Amino acid sequence: MHAAPARGRSALAVLCSAALAAAAFLSPAAPARADYPERDVKIIVPFPAGGTTDIAARIVAAELGKTWNKAVVVDNKAGAGGNVGTAEAARAAPDGYTLLMGTVSTHAINQSVYAKLPYDPVKDFVPVTLVIPVPNILELNPAFADKHGIRTVADLIKYLKANPGSVNMASTGNGTSTHLSGELFQNMTGTRMTHVPYKGSSPALTDVMAGSADLIFDNLPSSMGFLKSGKLRPLAVTSAQRSPALPDVPTMAEAGVQGYDASSWFGLLAPAGTPQAVVDKIQRDVAAALKQESVRTQLQAQGATPSGNTPAQFKQFMAQESAKWAEVVKKSGAKVD
Repeated sequence: MHAAPARGRSALAVLCSAALAAAAFLSPAAPARADYPERDVKIIVPFPAGGTTDIAARIVAAELGKTWNKAVVVDNKAGAGGNVGTAEAARAAPDGYTLLMGTVSTHAINQSVYAKLPYDPVKDFVPVTLVIPVPNILELNPAFADKHGIRTVADLIKYLKANPGSVNMASTGNGTSTHLSGELFQNMTGTRMTHVPYKGSSPALTDVMAGSADLIFDNLPSSMGFLKSGKLRPLAVTSAQRSPALPDVPTMAEAGVQGYDASSWFGLLAPAGTPQAVVDKIQRDVAAALKQESVRTQLQAQGATPSGNTPAQFKQFMAQESAKWAEVVKKSGAKVD
């Protein structure tokens, strides 16, 4: 007669024990996220060292390292217009310990110019924050410019029309914003240049300064030092407004190419599935770092504008950029196999 209650108490005890065990198993997850990061963090840069993507990543990494008291390591994984490093980041564990410094190329252009990508720019990533938008700048080898009397964009257009295909236009890679900026320029001005793609800004700029290539539409931060030293000759910025870092250099529209606007940007992304709490913490800490006067001064001197917007704002921004660049690609006819 007393056996049933004993069995009832036993079943209840088993259920309670199971619930306690589950709670004990799950409970460490919340503190782990709250304490993020508990170990070193890696930021993959899908382009070589020395370019604007690398510059932005290293500035952010240095500040986050101070905030988190952990090493934040920049890992350059260049190749295929940013596709190699971006694909590696997409395959990383979604735990916040591998991030990507994405670009206008990897997350707004490549999907329109490549027949097939090894990653999905939307489904494989979660936006964290836009770090910096920057203009590109049309710049020439000074000796080439002097030899042919090219002082303005109008001078360049005149020379290109008289010598179609004779000018070598360097870029940081097929499908990058520096490539598409040049393609858009040719399309809007009815000119033709010979495109010479490189694996990043450093080798491209080296060849332009050496005279192996004649000009480039480069990201302003990676070119700023060479512009100030006179090793490169600026003709126009590609943004809708002039850059405060180069106030005397006209926009492309001011130089006569009406409606031209082809700026670049760089932002942090994490693999899809990364906990929202981790994403939000990274965004808050990056935004705080970008508000520091020393960081703002450093970036603005390079021609960049610090951002630090929310994940939702960055997501909306990337969607708008993808639509804009799809139209640019369509007009230019640029494709990469």
